[in-house]
Amino acid sequence: MTVNVSSIGLKGLEGYRVQVEVQVSKGTESMVIVGLPDASVKESKERVLSAIRTLDCDVTDQKIVVNLSPSEQKKNGPLFDLAMAIAVLKERKHFSEEIPRETAFIGALSLDGSIVKVEGMLPALIAAKALEFKKVFLPYDPLIPIEMLEGIECVVVEHITDVLQYLSGRVPLTLPVRSLPVKEAESSVTFQKDFSDIIGQEQAKLALEVASAGGHNVLMSGPPGCGKSLLAETFSSIFPPLTKQAQLEKISLYQLAKEKLDSPDLVPYRHPHHSASSVAIIGGGQNPKPGEVSLAHNGILFLDEMAEFTKKTLDMLRQPLETGNVTISRAHSTVTYPASFLLIGAMNPCPCGYLGSNTHYCSCTPKQIQAYQNRVSGPIYDRIDILLTLYPVNLEQSEERRESSLDVQRRVEQARERQYARYQAEVTNARVPYEQLIKTSPLTSNQQKMLTQVSSKQQWSNRVQIKMIRLARTLSDLAGENLISDESIWKAMTLRRTYPSKDQTKARKS
Repeated sequence: MTVNVSSIGLKGLEGYRVQVEVQVSKGTESMVIVGLPDASVKESKERVLSAIRTLDCDVTDQKIVVNLSPSEQKKNGPLFDLAMAIAVLKERKHFSEEIPRETAFIGALSLDGSIVKVEGMLPALIAAKALEFKKVFLPYDPLIPIEMLEGIECVVVEHITDVLQYLSGRVPLTLPVRSLPVKEAESSVTFQKDFSDIIGQEQAKLALEVASAGGHNVLMSGPPGCGKSLLAETFSSIFPPLTKQAQLEKISLYQLAKEKLDSPDLVPYRHPHHSASSVAIIGGGQNPKPGEVSLAHNGILFLDEMAEFTKKTLDMLRQPLETGNVTISRAHSTVTYPASFLLIGAMNPCPCGYLGSNTHYCSCTPKQIQAYQNRVSGPIYDRIDILLTLYPVNLEQSEERRESSLDVQRRVEQARERQYARYQAEVTNARVPYEQLIKTSPLTSNQQKMLTQVSSKQQWSNRVQIKMIRLARTLSDLAGENLISDESIWKAMTLRRTYPSKDQTKARKS
């Protein structure tokens, strides 16, 4: 007789149903696990055998064969311990109750039969809902917001005897369930830095407002001390708050990466150093883990001194910037993690940093300047919507009232609501398919002609021209307009100004 018990396997952040098939027959006492198990799954046999012995389940002179189906999928981690133990106990007729097919078991076992948490339980629970499981048995983990997982019953258990008692209906479980709170999206989060603290840089503030409203990538270039880092660090204060689903995805990714979670309702803001390896940025390892691009999912990835990152690392950003996810391939497995982030880049205009500065003389040759700027390749420039050129500001200018981050955030949220209503989905202008964008917001013949003329003069690629339309659509949303206006087209094109050459800078100064 073969017993089938369901569990959940993980491939990156995606989950799939695993059928734990157990067959017990007479023979040399042993337990064999098949179905492409890794080392941690193979070691489950010792934990499972020790746990069932605590229940006086006799497996003396018995050969236990465990098949983890589908057999072609690599199985990782001790997530299947509980399911294997329940299947063995059922096969040995230690209990007679039927196990519904819509019930899954996840969790690792201690030698005394206690059920302990493992990494990846929250992604497994989210996958269980998608796989239409009705009930999941799992160990207690305060970092899992069980109350937010609607549509699925989560049964928290401490020991394998709790599972058996629950299945028999003899003892209802009364374990306390305290979990990390996942809040509704709200605008009451307090940030250390506010837009009202930034003096000047009005064009840059407008550009960041547009970027936040439409999900557009930004690259800022300017001499040291002009405010690039301050603008980037303040940017999260005008970013729309996370939805419940986005908070769950954030918790899941941080748990898989074994990263400390500050607060689930804060927008992800990742700021890796330029010496970080490509694996740290993109993700990977022998058992692929999420990298910085995935930890910034639904949030912001800030690359300070962008030109100092290796060319290989920057070019690896092309896939996530285009598709919103990153695929990591290894010899034994291929996993895909979500990586829909907003890129904020900052770099100096030249090796010495002072091209365009009013206080320092630039000592770089035109060839050195061009070589430095070419460290960011053309394909990456093409995937950046807004190119900002910043200059130092006068700190003694008049103390006029400056807008707070909360005021800007309200306009951003209103613009996003218009986009969600127009596309009937939570998708921004930067991510919506071009066909849907142009169908809902067609350009007039004069607007198309104007864009074509400027693009020909600036030698913009087709991708950049489409980005100009996306920017114009966001500017119109911020202005509350139903269609793309001529003014928004012009404003969009002014948001993509490259840094002037050394000769142009000298002419400007003279």
